[in-house]
Amino acid sequence: MTATIRAIGTAVPDTTLDQGAVRDLFAGQPDLGRLGARIVPAAFDASAVEHRHTVIEELDAARPGGLFRQESGALVSPSTGTRNDRYRDLAPALFVAAARDAVERAAIASDRVTHLVTVSCTGFTQPGPDIDVVDQLGLPAGVFRHHIGFMGCCAAFPALRIAAAFAEADPDAVVLVVCAELCTLHVRASDDPDQIVANSVFGDGAAAAVVTSGGPGLRIERFATATVPEGASEMAWNIGDEGFEMVLSTAVPKLVGVHVPAAVTALLGEGETFTDLPVWAVHPGGRAILDRAQDALALPDGAVASSRAVLRDHGNMSSATVLFVLRDAVEQGLAPGSPVAAVAFGPGLTVESARLTAVGA
Repeated sequence: MTATIRAIGTAVPDTTLDQGAVRDLFAGQPDLGRLGARIVPAAFDASAVEHRHTVIEELDAARPGGLFRQESGALVSPSTGTRNDRYRDLAPALFVAAARDAVERAAIASDRVTHLVTVSCTGFTQPGPDIDVVDQLGLPAGVFRHHIGFMGCCAAFPALRIAAAFAEADPDAVVLVVCAELCTLHVRASDDPDQIVANSVFGDGAAAAVVTSGGPGLRIERFATATVPEGASEMAWNIGDEGFEMVLSTAVPKLVGVHVPAAVTALLGEGETFTDLPVWAVHPGGRAILDRAQDALALPDGAVASSRAVLRDHGNMSSATVLFVLRDAVEQGLAPGSPVAAVAFGPGLTVESARLTAVGA
């Protein structure tokens, strides 16, 4: 029987960043050069982000200073080790909150979960947050655990592929997928255009999905993967001495626009066009990426409304984001039988996608 996403849960940190306020924080840094002074306001104002969430409370200038910001307002750039210590302390709560939300929404007892797949690219620690999910949700001690790390914004798709394979192989399988990203741990004041763009769009959040064999929800029809080799150096994710370093060049939106139609054609049925699928859960990596994808697929505004809503309210939360978009689409209302396309972009340049179908109770 075909695997189905039964429910999607989400969680965000308590601290909310107003885009205008955080723009002014970065624009007011004492060491910002002329280039940065021009790019920061332009990048933040063009982002289509209104607010985001963060685990770093001091990024809210109204709060006391801390590890990342002095009382004077000057940003500090901790070492990668120090940032990862924050990840170790703060990530488990988000993993657990999103997982609990998904399990409760699915109305499936947590002791029925047979497989746990966790995803994150913004920190490393072992024992990992998967142990916290097992302990705090009361999952069976012998639950199968698997972790996908450092794959970037498209990593929810390989996680869902693994979940679907387990569910299709065993009708009694209940697979819990949890993606949690603390992207703002890696912000820092900089004149580098890539870092400025990252500062302007990334937020923190977690999302989880319960996958079973059959049942109501979003039936997983098929997946597709494509790579754009000429984009390998344009989107990358590397570990530096002062946090993880995002490469997200201005060439990425253009590459997405050129290559996304061929990359997602495999999602279409015979005789279908892109507009025959009414909902496209496109990962909003940034406003320009979303614009180019919409234009290339000739999609009406309504088809990507959930993507734009998540970008506006949460920014780019890396691997968790596409699940936020799918949850929003479900909450807006999907008629039984309605097809849904989901797409995300990651380092490589990789395009991951899936076709889903809404299934009623």
